Formats: sequence, structure tokens, C-alpha cells
Amino acid sequence: MYRLMLYLIPQTSKFPKNQRYLLGERIEQEGLDVLLALVVAQYQRDKQADLVRANLGLQKMRFLIRLCRDLDLLSNHKYEFVTKQIHEVGIQVGGWAKSTKSR
Repeated sequence: MYRLMLYLIPQTSKFPKNQRYLLGERIEQEGLDVLLALVVAQYQRDKQADLVRANLGLQKMRFLIRLCRDLDLLSNHKYEFVTKQIHEVGIQVGGWAKSTKSR
């Protein structure tokens, strides 16, 4: 998630001014919320709530990124890269949630 944010923040800063403050900041905030939920989960005994929060944030990001592509704020190549990264993080978070649920 950290690497995804390193990629996304410079991308959203290139959005036109009107979309930078609407979609760009929202994407950045959702991404940072996911990242911080994962950091907190790492140190919590009961991780489920934080992992659910991270999964929900990832789902929000998927829709925001798709909206950016449809508004031509992201090229198809960048959209594909970002969605693959979000998917990978989602798989990892899902696996982590599944492993902690079975304990």
C-alpha cells in the first residue's frame, strides 16, 4: 500500500485544479486511511475491525480510480497499473483477515 501511495500522490497532483481538490485529495485521503488502518492492525490484538476498514477503503478507491479514468484524468495504462496494485493489496488484506479470523 505504501508503494501504491508513492505512485498515486504524484499522479493526482497532475490532475486539473478543479479535479485535484475534488477527486485527487479524496483518493489520497482514502489511500492514506487504508495505509494507516493496516499499520494499526499490525499492532492490535483484534485486527478484524481495522482490516474491514482497510478493505472498505480499497473498495472506495476502486470506484474513485475508475471515475478518474472515465473522466480522462488517468490514462488506460495508469488505470490498469493502479487497479492491479489495489487488487494485490486487497488479496493480501483478505488473506490477513482470513488468517486472523480462524484463530
